[in-house]
Amino acid sequence: AAKTDNQESCVDYVGSDGAGHYVKMVHNGIEYSDMQLISETYFILKKIVLMNNEELANTFDDWNQGELNSYLINITKEIFRKKDSSGQYLIDLILDYADNKGTGKWTSKSALDLSEPLSLITESVFFRYISALKKQRVYASKILCGPEINKISFNKKDFIEQIRRALYLGKIISYAQGFAQLKAASEKYKWNLKYGRIAKIFRAGCIIRAKFLQKITDVYTENPNVVNLLLTSYFKDIANQYQQALRSVVSCCINHGIPVPTFSAAISYYDSYRTA
Repeated sequence: AAKTDNQESCVDYVGSDGAGHYVKMVHNGIEYSDMQLISETYFILKKIVLMNNEELANTFDDWNQGELNSYLINITKEIFRKKDSSGQYLIDLILDYADNKGTGKWTSKSALDLSEPLSLITESVFFRYISALKKQRVYASKILCGPEINKISFNKKDFIEQIRRALYLGKIISYAQGFAQLKAASEKYKWNLKYGRIAKIFRAGCIIRAKFLQKITDVYTENPNVVNLLLTSYFKDIANQYQQALRSVVSCCINHGIPVPTFSAAISYYDSYRTA
């Protein structure tokens, strides 16, 4: 099995019946939202901040040194720098059409059965479906109006930091939803899942491996009965500090006609969840 930096093997017995398969499915669902959040971040930096590909790569490189440290952030910076044989940046040539293999859809279907508000993963699945409507989108772009993306005056450094905070909080909310669904499934199917151990085996050898998975392990080690990660000390503090950045980024994107389905779902869930 894959091993962490301190040589811990990322393998474990998850539970009876199909528990291991189910956890892997939710892992893949979280992966959908992770990638969608990163895609939206790329689009904001490209269309509003007007970054070129090298600036994008350098920004993601910086982010990967801190809270956002993860496999996906790391490879995204490499993607921005990748060129084809003619010297063109590959990312500018790739068709904006994403297919899917079903695990995101299955995760969302299960969420409906379990009455779990899995909004970020579900929006990610829907956005792949929209991406597949390429011909319709090209036609619609010629007849449907939106706001002009004018040059806006803002402190570039501050706005980039807001985007970073929005991305981190968006990821946290996505994982909070995913782990809440694991809890609901565990109770329904009597699996007795160990969420801290699940977070531990996600730390190496898989797509969503990220530095803050250790924080999730720590939370469940301290209290195995956590109902939602947003209610725990570390994640509560991050949410309270970063929620304004998330809503500012979403507001800016709406005003400029930039689609941000998972960022929008994140702040909507956050505000809904905290409303008495």
